[in-house]
Amino acid sequence: MMDVGELRVGDVLSVACPFTPARVERGVTWDHVSVRWPWWEIDTGSEFLHWNGIVALGVEGNGRTSPEVETELFRTEAPPGQLRAGDTCRVGVPPTVVHVTAVDHHAPPPPETGWLPRPRLTVSVLRRGLSYREFPEESHLDGTGYPIHPGDGIPFTFELLMRPYAWLRAGDEVADAAGRAWRFDGPWDWAAFDGGPADAGPRWPLVLLTRGGTPCSVEDAEAVATGTASGSHRMAVRDWMSLTEASPTP
Repeated sequence: MMDVGELRVGDVLSVACPFTPARVERGVTWDHVSVRWPWWEIDTGSEFLHWNGIVALGVEGNGRTSPEVETELFRTEAPPGQLRAGDTCRVGVPPTVVHVTAVDHHAPPPPETGWLPRPRLTVSVLRRGLSYREFPEESHLDGTGYPIHPGDGIPFTFELLMRPYAWLRAGDEVADAAGRAWRFDGPWDWAAFDGGPADAGPRWPLVLLTRGGTPCSVEDAEAVATGTASGSHRMAVRDWMSLTEASPTP
C-alpha cells in the first residue's frame, strides 16, 4: 500500500472507495443528493463548526453543471434520480483516475472540520479531463479541486499510475544539457537561474547539483542522470496529459 503522506503535486492516481450503505436524507435538489455519511462521527468538541452528519454529493440535475458536480468523486447506487428521502443506497468511489494539484500537511493540532477524525493531511485532486482553474466565488472549491483527507476514516485506496520527475525533490538544483541551471519545485514548476524563459522546461539529460541546499550524493546524481538519459521534458508532459486529459498548468 502506498504511503499517502508522500503524495506529490503532479502525481496521477487511481482512487477508489468501497460502496457502503447510507441513508438518503434528501433526494436530488438542484444538483445535490444528501446522505447520512457512513464514515465520520460528529465532533461534539468542535467550538466553531457544527456538522449534522449529512453530506451533500454533487450530481447531475436540472440541466445544471456546477463545479461541485464536475469534481465530485463519490457516486450512489441506485442512481440519484431514483432516490428519495428515507431510501437506503450505497455510496462509494469507483476506480477513478485523478491528478494531485495540492498537498497540505496540517500542523498539530489538526483543524476543526465538524467531524471526527480531524484531518492531518489534505490532498486536492481533479478527475481525468479537468484542469486547474478558478472556480466561482459561490463554490466551496478553489482551483485545486476536490479535497481528500487520507486517514479521516473513509477507506480510500490509492494506486500511483505516474509520478513525473520521480527522481527529483522540491528544491533540487540541476544543470541541463543546454548549460542552464534550474531549480525544481514541482514537475510543472521550474525556475531558470538565468532569468530566461522557463515555459519549455529543462533540456534533458539533467545533472543534479544540490539537494536540500547541499551537494548531492553520488547515488542521487546517478538516479537523476539515469531517469533523464532518454526522453525530454516535453515527452513527460505529453505522457502526463495522455493519462489525465488535462493541462499541467493553470
